[in-house]
Amino acid sequence: MNKPFLAALALLPLAAVAQPSVLTPEKLWQLGRLGEMQVSPDQKTVAFTVTRYSLGDNKGNADIYLVPVAGGAVQQLTTTPTSENTLNWRPDGKLTFVSGESGTDQLYVINADGSGKQQLSQFPEEGLANLKYAPKANFILYTQDVKTGKEVKDWYPDLPKAEARIIDDLNYRHWNVWDDFKVSHVFFQPLAADGKPTGYGKDAMAGEKFDSPLAPLAGSEQLAFSPDGYTIAYTSRKLTGKAEAESTNSDIYLYSIRDGKTENLSQGLEGYDVEPVFSPDGTKVAWLSMATPGFEADRNGIVVYDFKTKKREDITTGSEQSAANLRWSPDGKTIYFASVIQGTDQIFSVPSKGGKIRQLTQGAQNYNAFELVGKDQAVANKTTISSPADLVRLDLKTGKETSLTSLNQEQLTGVKMGKVENRRVTTTDGKQMQVYVIYPPDFDPSKKYPTLLYCQGGPQSPITQSFSYRWNFQLMAAHGYIVVAPNRRGLPGFGTEWNNSISGDWGGQPIRDYLSAIDEVSKEPFVDKDRRGCVGASYGGYSVYYLAGHHEGRFKTFIAHAGLFNLTSWYPSTEEMFFAKHDLGAAPWETPLNKSYTEFNPQQFVGKWDTPILVIHGGKDFRVPEDQGMEAFGTAQLRGIPSRFLYFPNEGHWIQKPQNAVLWNRVFFEWLGRTLKPEAPVAK
Repeated sequence: MNKPFLAALALLPLAAVAQPSVLTPEKLWQLGRLGEMQVSPDQKTVAFTVTRYSLGDNKGNADIYLVPVAGGAVQQLTTTPTSENTLNWRPDGKLTFVSGESGTDQLYVINADGSGKQQLSQFPEEGLANLKYAPKANFILYTQDVKTGKEVKDWYPDLPKAEARIIDDLNYRHWNVWDDFKVSHVFFQPLAADGKPTGYGKDAMAGEKFDSPLAPLAGSEQLAFSPDGYTIAYTSRKLTGKAEAESTNSDIYLYSIRDGKTENLSQGLEGYDVEPVFSPDGTKVAWLSMATPGFEADRNGIVVYDFKTKKREDITTGSEQSAANLRWSPDGKTIYFASVIQGTDQIFSVPSKGGKIRQLTQGAQNYNAFELVGKDQAVANKTTISSPADLVRLDLKTGKETSLTSLNQEQLTGVKMGKVENRRVTTTDGKQMQVYVIYPPDFDPSKKYPTLLYCQGGPQSPITQSFSYRWNFQLMAAHGYIVVAPNRRGLPGFGTEWNNSISGDWGGQPIRDYLSAIDEVSKEPFVDKDRRGCVGASYGGYSVYYLAGHHEGRFKTFIAHAGLFNLTSWYPSTEEMFFAKHDLGAAPWETPLNKSYTEFNPQQFVGKWDTPILVIHGGKDFRVPEDQGMEAFGTAQLRGIPSRFLYFPNEGHWIQKPQNAVLWNRVFFEWLGRTLKPEAPVAK
């Protein structure tokens, strides 16, 4: 069966390129991507970055733009061939940023009208990151790598061409990078009257073998200056080896520039403690805190530490909301935060002494990040499933939204988007599950359409109003598919019980939720039951592999990216073992054998595989190592299942290089086209 199928693939033409009136993979990479934003000290101007990509050059470039908070024309501030990042407004109203224009990352300053650009620093080494100004501009902090370990050439200097690693402990690789025998440390440096760094940077973590921010994905949000500039709060997980691999216990550390002493503010809190933010008067500091050790998707509470009383308090105890993006009000009486709720990202507030949490915004959108402007307004990064990120101004009293940018108006003019429907589906245990259904542009309910069940990853990453550049629902709809995207068990925004219940139950209720969603939507007369597919990545890829052995004829094709295929072999080969230990419930060598390795292991059910499957995996995916994809593809091939393996040797858990991303989409849609044949909707 396998060889004739592949021969037929070779004879078929490539999938037709979508018409210019709908979204295409290439169009996605023409869109400008909103990055960081900073509001000026007088709160009249927003500085932000936009990255635009060149498919031909296979890379992007970020430039700086300005827009008035009150609304008005957008001004492009930089046009250099290298990216600008790490924006900071100085108290004098000038904007600083980091750029590699000189050949190494250095600090620059520029006037708000684009004049007076000047290089301020001569940092001797590469690796500068996360630069922040103290509020009074008396110091800067930044992070740089410090070598703390030994490579083979350090152990055996007479073998300089030896290509090997000597590994004695865990955490030798993380996400998509190998241990480079260096750690990221926090440095601070005084500023002279002319704004230039003076003297030399002092290491606030000298002699330590720990990272700050948390490696390798965290950034400057995990670092903060006190209002007077003499205290630095930073996030670090001061563990090594097995302890680090099995623990989420990061802490908030306070470093005094005056006396060089370090204090652990979150001592005794055993989960993630991250992202410290000082109150405007410096008497308190707030941070995000997870209570459960080893549970990376626990609810983020807001802990406030009072420097006068030396006491800390979770001011959101008992709340169902998981906080992010903390911001103090100017008077210090209120903390604003973002949180997922019912498939959207909204802004909330809570009194800084604790009390009632208020939801300040509503609607079918995500406010992904925000900065306060005055007492009752904010500038926010907004997306929907159908629109990429733009800046808006929000009135936090009324929820009124005012558009500040239209970054992709030209690129999206005339591009048709499909209808996005927010439905509720009853699950097998009688719960109401929120499900997004996305329809093709020019949808005609009198016709039948091929339909995709989308399985979300994480396993606790919510399906919200985000605009994805890979799993883009509108792009799938533009190719003629109805997309069914359920916020199944284990996804945040629907209460703590809903979020936590997936742990230890990967193949249980979450899988039944998926089937409830596709079965309910399939009752519609416009769904072609003979042309249904199932797609997903990470835990979503696991779901695809699991459903391939349990779907009972529902699906005609499967696509799994970065999926977990064999939980027995995955457990000891992943890098953050606290995740595996918590979510699977036990190690595969413990007795009696946990049901994760018997009832919920996709590899155990390949005898029931009978459906074409496309497997996609990255060679630098250390969260779900490449062997998982190879095992799945090899199994399909040996069993005679029509299958294909798309392998990216230099990509990790995500596909990040432009041409690789376009290739991903082309292979994805070609596979669907040849297994579901969606060329034109079939008339009833």
